[in-house]
Amino acid sequence: MVKSHSKGSNLLPLILLLIFVAVLAVVGYIVYSIVQDVGKNTRAKMERKNIAITKDGVKVQVREIRDEQYKDKTQSVLVNMWNHTKFPAYKSRLWSNAGQESESAAKRRS
Repeated sequence: MVKSHSKGSNLLPLILLLIFVAVLAVVGYIVYSIVQDVGKNTRAKMERKNIAITKDGVKVQVREIRDEQYKDKTQSVLVNMWNHTKFPAYKSRLWSNAGQESESAAKRRS
């Protein structure tokens, strides 16, 4: 019996299999690291917007505002609304003509 196969030809499929598995492992590791990095960046961006993702679900948090800041913002909005109103008669009764009405009423009485 004559063997036509050498020892080197028996190892070639094993070497090719090991190279293929190594390439798959490297590609898998690269994909895994990219997915982890995207997840970490997304989680950080969501936390900056006060949204926390946990195992229980998504939690939306309210930004902490001090009482003084809240009152300042509220007062600013109300003052801006008052200054931009289109009710001249309403404004005049309270501010502009209040003094004039009392003067005109006093003149009528005299």
